[in-house]
Amino acid sequence: MPAESPPPLPPSLPRPAALPVPPAAPDPASRAGVPAVIRSAPLPPAPLAAAPVPSALGEAALAAAAAYAKLALAPATCRAYQADWTHFFTWCAAANLPALPAAPATVGAYLSAMAPTHARASIRRRLAAIGQMQQLHGHDWTPSHPAIRAPLRGMLRRHGAPARRAAALGTAEIRRLVAACDAGRTGEAAGRPARRANRPGRTPDQAASLAALRDRALLLLGYAAALRRAELAGVTWEELVFTADGALRVLISRAKGDPEGEGAWIGVPRGLRRDTCPVLALEAWRTAAGCSQGPVFRKIDCWGRLGSAALHPDAVRQILRKRAAAAGLTVASVERLSPHGLRAGFVTEAYAAGARDEQIMAHTRHRDLKTMRGYVRRAKLGTESPAKLLGL
Repeated sequence: MPAESPPPLPPSLPRPAALPVPPAAPDPASRAGVPAVIRSAPLPPAPLAAAPVPSALGEAALAAAAAYAKLALAPATCRAYQADWTHFFTWCAAANLPALPAAPATVGAYLSAMAPTHARASIRRRLAAIGQMQQLHGHDWTPSHPAIRAPLRGMLRRHGAPARRAAALGTAEIRRLVAACDAGRTGEAAGRPARRANRPGRTPDQAASLAALRDRALLLLGYAAALRRAELAGVTWEELVFTADGALRVLISRAKGDPEGEGAWIGVPRGLRRDTCPVLALEAWRTAAGCSQGPVFRKIDCWGRLGSAALHPDAVRQILRKRAAAAGLTVASVERLSPHGLRAGFVTEAYAAGARDEQIMAHTRHRDLKTMRGYVRRAKLGTESPAKLLGL
């Protein structure tokens, strides 16, 4: 019985073209016009059936690439993603569902389980951490999948609440905080500079006076330069330039919006009042600390001894809360007291004083106008509300 022939291709499908014939090896004579350097370069070997084993040079390069890949995210982001992934992995083990690769329905179920107890920002960060782990292991990841997106929208509709933003700390609040720092300088006689910090045997009152000078300079610089708390904690004396006209230039060598370290300069003019001038506050702190190299803001122990390492960024939050409590400064219940309030307060006050958008963004280093306008909208709520036109 003759063998059946394959069915003909449908007329709508193109017929396959003939297979290309591999070119022959180049003739040495044909390379006569090629420069000698290229003629003498070795030709790549023919592809092997199996992947070649990397040499020591290749292994070192691969290890270096892996090490640099770990630095693609900020350390705080890596720690947060690690904690989020551990939580998701533990939940999947308890639910008897695979975590890697994770099906969209599994991710949607996990987010739904967190909805009653976690804030909007926490849920979105968990979703980002899960996506990072899926992609790192070569699995498909589609956060817009209906099995993820629909439950997420439903839970935010049911349990979503406005985020507690950092309260904007304007000039009035900064003056109260500075006054609280000045009140803490109990061990320093009026008009007499503080003694050097590294001499042993200082009293607790003298240590408190030294800490007050540090906190005063920290708060005024953070407000006038609109710095993030990590930038404020990481500034060094080498990055501060005191100019001949009495102003200050600050180099931000690395920031949240500048992970590649291009750097940015910020100008801080001399203040109109001695008690709130950030330049004078830094000069007083430098004299009292007795150092002009390394981190500007450091830990001070109970005997007034100055540490060598920079403050942790969270220490900025603790200092702010301590001085706010001493000043009796509180914020609305729908807001929170945070070092980010120094940055938000700068934008609010600068806009209210008539600064243009490009001036504010150049100082705060905002790259997204929409983000910066969020602070401006808060400043407009009371000054440009159309309710003023009602004649009430």
